[in-house]
Amino acid sequence: MNADGLAGRIGGRVPDVLVARGEVTAIVEREHLLETLAWLRDQPDLALDFLASVTATHWLDADPAFWVDYELRSLPHKHRARVKVGLREGDAHLPSVTPMFPTADWHERETFDFYGIVFDGHPDLTRILLPDDWQGYPLRKDESLGGVPTWFHGATMPPVDERGMA
Repeated sequence: MNADGLAGRIGGRVPDVLVARGEVTAIVEREHLLETLAWLRDQPDLALDFLASVTATHWLDADPAFWVDYELRSLPHKHRARVKVGLREGDAHLPSVTPMFPTADWHERETFDFYGIVFDGHPDLTRILLPDDWQGYPLRKDESLGGVPTWFHGATMPPVDERGMA
């Protein structure tokens, strides 16, 4: 099934579907996430049965501030689709999809670690890449870029977020 056919099939169930650069994206509300993912997985002609990735983006001062992205692949049909959910800054919670897709275990932990998105019901929602005592979420747009002063040919280069505009 090509991208347009896949979008048409998914669009019969999910009203907000788009095709961009040959990729299908369905946008759903949080309360419809689990049922939508189960439907995409269980339809024989779709069989989007492998969760390849869960990640997020943060848009400072936007509403929604976060977009969580689930990338699904069909192993038997060799097509793929993305499901996105928007979340507000003060309410960055989603249900865990780990019971439905075991690969979500690591992906949800990484997204929590870097963005602070909480996946309710996750079996072990702890930091996975950063130290346990790390403060903040480094991929949020309101986090400092950090760094250390670096000596370069007799001059000091300040950390990225302390550099003035020339």
